Amino acid sequence: MAAFDLEEQEQLEALKAWWKRWGNYVIYGLSALLIAVAGFQYWRSHTAAQSAEAAVHFENLNNALEAGDNQAAKVQGALLMDKYGSTPYATRAAMLIASLNVQGKDAKSAKAQLEWVIERTKEAALRDVSRLRLAGLLLDEKNYEGALKQLSASHTDAYGPRFDDLRGDVYLAQGKAAEARAAYSAAYARLKESDPLYGVVGMKLDALGGPAK
Repeated sequence: MAAFDLEEQEQLEALKAWWKRWGNYVIYGLSALLIAVAGFQYWRSHTAAQSAEAAVHFENLNNALEAGDNQAAKVQGALLMDKYGSTPYATRAAMLIASLNVQGKDAKSAKAQLEWVIERTKEAALRDVSRLRLAGLLLDEKNYEGALKQLSASHTDAYGPRFDDLRGDVYLAQGKAAEARAAYSAAYARLKESDPLYGVVGMKLDALGGPAK
């Protein structure tokens, strides 16, 4: 029994020595871990609250659109972009408001909102659609270089034919028939016959003498 007590005492002394050397580091490490856990819990709670609040404002935006109150819809859209920009609701709101501004002949505001989506969204499809809409507005303004810059940006394969088709429209507006034909041909080759764009691109190609070989 005495031997056991001696062994236990030695272990206790060893533990005391270890703690004296490393105790502060352990405390600092545990404190950092607790702070990190608390921070993560706060971030998760804050993110959930932000998302819930953004959902309410997005619903208000849609209700305003259904009621034909475009001004109220714009107020909700601006609020979402300003206060809830990290949520998916904000980018969708920006696209909706951009459409309202196009209808209201306010291309400048519409372009700013589409650019905001392109810069902020983490969804490739939304970025592609925004680029296409922005390029279309730039084409309407005869800003051909700006339109082609948007259409030359990386995009998903799913929207590739639409990028090619709009690129063809830009070239045709510039009087570059050969380039337009090549762009339309690229779009036509990737489109399925069931796609509504298939027939439209086909007619454009027929007007230019058929697909490029």
